[in-house]
Amino acid sequence: MKKAMILTALLFLVFPSVSKGDYHEALKNGDYKAALNELMPLAEKGGASAQYKLGWMYFNGQGVLQDYAESARWYRKAADQGHADAQNNLGAMYEHGLGVTQDYAEAVKWYTKAADQGRVEAQYNLGAMYEHGLGVTQDYSEVLKWYRKAADQGDADAQYSLGAMYSNSQGVPQDYAEAASWCKKAADQGDAGAQYNLGVMYADGQGVQQDYVEAARWYRKAADQGHASAQYNLGAMYANGQGVTQDYAKAVGWCKKAADQGVASAQYQLGVMYAQGQVVPRDYVQAHIWTNLAAAQGDEEAAKIRDMVAQKMTSAQIATAQKLARKWKPKK
Repeated sequence: MKKAMILTALLFLVFPSVSKGDYHEALKNGDYKAALNELMPLAEKGGASAQYKLGWMYFNGQGVLQDYAESARWYRKAADQGHADAQNNLGAMYEHGLGVTQDYAEAVKWYTKAADQGRVEAQYNLGAMYEHGLGVTQDYSEVLKWYRKAADQGDADAQYSLGAMYSNSQGVPQDYAEAASWCKKAADQGDAGAQYNLGVMYADGQGVQQDYVEAARWYRKAADQGHASAQYNLGAMYANGQGVTQDYAKAVGWCKKAADQGVASAQYQLGVMYAQGQVVPRDYVQAHIWTNLAAAQGDEEAAKIRDMVAQKMTSAQIATAQKLARKWKPKK
């Protein structure tokens, strides 16, 4: 149930809001040069909101050359005046070493200031720092505290993460029903990871009543967003007729999508289908390619199938299959 934390804080840089005023209208209309001319004098006079917006413009290169150091400088001026969004964004820059020397403790300091003001993005980011022990000692009671604050404000990532904590008994007693409840909140907001996990919970009857139709429904939502494991599981449901009408063509289609993204189980299954001529025409070259790719990820059964298939191939066919496998790149 864990979701990878990839540049989490950067995903939670806070966007400038739009309200009345000349520079706000200029920002809204995409006239960044005009906005800069309005903002700079205000920022230099100490206006925290203008300083924050300048920081955002420098971060994104809007109306100015992109310059993380300059972005951090303006964020700091606003943050020092208590501007919560600037504090969160400055924390993100310290976390990832953008425009400043990477410093997890400094990131935690700024996230905490913003989180204490109720900024949902900072609350989630702070929870993540405690979860991974970045700049602070790992502390699941603090993780739970900050994720719950963010989740109660409707943050989908925090809701997902709370679900993971209850599922994996991290800092809380294991409670699959509670895990499913939080996962559902995130899934309803379109979080693909939560949709996939909810599908797994319905398929296994974990925290919810087992329901293959619901499992397939949530797998499809995640699969339509490109979630590879959801694509593979949905393909399996079509192959087995669980929760959906059995349809081998759709099973192959979803399995192929997952295999193209590098899911070893999907690559193995696709290779077996080509080897046996199930649904798809028998094709030993394709069978060798896909089982070879799965074997390279440590799938021992795939290696056995690859070697069995090779016994039915010519040397030229094996060379072709190996060449194509070397050239293969995952699709995203």
